[in-house]
Amino acid sequence: MRLKDKVAIVTGSGRGIGEGIVLRFAEEGAKIVVNDVNEADAKAVIDKVKAKGGQAVAVLGSVADRSVVQKMVDTAVQEFGRLDIIVNNAGITRDSILHKMTDEQWDSVISVNLTGVYYGIQCAARVMREKKYGKIINISSTSALGNAGQLNYSASKAGVIGMTKTAAKELGPKNVNVNAIAPGMIWTDMMKSMPPEAIKQMDAMLPAIVPMNRKGSPLDIANLALFLASDESSFITGQIVFCDGGMKM
Repeated sequence: MRLKDKVAIVTGSGRGIGEGIVLRFAEEGAKIVVNDVNEADAKAVIDKVKAKGGQAVAVLGSVADRSVVQKMVDTAVQEFGRLDIIVNNAGITRDSILHKMTDEQWDSVISVNLTGVYYGIQCAARVMREKKYGKIINISSTSALGNAGQLNYSASKAGVIGMTKTAAKELGPKNVNVNAIAPGMIWTDMMKSMPPEAIKQMDAMLPAIVPMNRKGSPLDIANLALFLASDESSFITGQIVFCDGGMKM
């Protein structure tokens, strides 16, 4: 098992990419702190982990609240005795064209997607520095390179790239790896909830914009996160890995 006896936090892990990462990590022996704002979703993921013989506990709340993030770190140490991995996955969208975007739309996305990742990096790093070991994985996006209608989201995900590279420089001497994953079009519940016509249009565009000619799955991201969380990636840090079927080459 590639994560045997390791302890991981995965934020925003009640569904979608976060859920996929939790289940993949658990399969490889990790003990997990699941986080989500939705209690039912978090419980459902924990039940899946336990059904397969794994161990997981939940910390509910938004990563925009520093005390919630600190509670995740404290829970990992108190419940499982250590913290080895954190995946800063929680994120939201509040899409709008630039000239119509409200301050609330801007602030809410930045507080979760950027400030929440900052809290996750900082709170976890304080533990990892002391033990001179850790894996920090931040979820960015191909939208970090710019996407019309997502000024707030694109800015937040570009900020995650900057934080990842800076934290990698600061934490490398403490044997803490910091990397980011930039997913492309991933087939999650959020995407499935799009209007049928929008999905039809997206599918028609796939061959032209995605060389692999398919949408990604949460498992695609989870497998990459697993590699970055494992000791197989011990000499990789400060990297942004695009998992997008070649969309942004």
